Amino acid sequence: MELPAWEPRRVVAMGAVLPEGVTPPGTRGRILKAGLELFAESGFAGASIRQIAGIVGINSATLYAHYPSKGHVLAALVRIGHEEMLARLTEAAAGTRDAGAGRQLAALVRAHVLLHTDYPLLAVVTNSELHALPPELAEPSLKLREQCRRMLADVLELGLCQGEFSIDDPLLAVTAIGGLGVQVAQWFGPASSRTREQVADQYAQFALRMAGAHR
Repeated sequence: MELPAWEPRRVVAMGAVLPEGVTPPGTRGRILKAGLELFAESGFAGASIRQIAGIVGINSATLYAHYPSKGHVLAALVRIGHEEMLARLTEAAAGTRDAGAGRQLAALVRAHVLLHTDYPLLAVVTNSELHALPPELAEPSLKLREQCRRMLADVLELGLCQGEFSIDDPLLAVTAIGGLGVQVAQWFGPASSRTREQVADQYAQFALRMAGAHR
């Protein structure tokens, strides 16, 4: 099979978009979007308060009146990313609660992938920069992440108990399937040869195979 040429792109070529209804009004919201753009471009360590303030059009002192530190800007973004992920997974789980484990797993993976197609910069920052936060700022997002992980683990356990799945190492399966959609944010865009739905459907099939689904 001949593979198409790989066409890398800078993630920041995508817009700095946050989920609807979560962006604070006024200057606080502009600070978050500027931080999102810079953290996705340069990482937390490579971005400065002065750069964020410059994009917003304020000075550093004014920025500190809204966020006590650069870490607080990152913490807010990472929390938003995890809250959106949990909301989407919860909705997907609710829609398939009476279905078998296979359909539940497919729904969770689709929701996870679609989050990464819809908010690529937020996904990159959420997944890649959480480690930069001190424990007290990371804790809220870590709790949200564990809730998401638990949802996936519960579905895999259900599939094993019902005989739908065949998994040698459930712990590794949770890690592997949970990481499937993460890289989608790095390559998916408007120029992709596949729609977001096609990508999500195919990744759901990948996940089912990894879980050893019987059909």
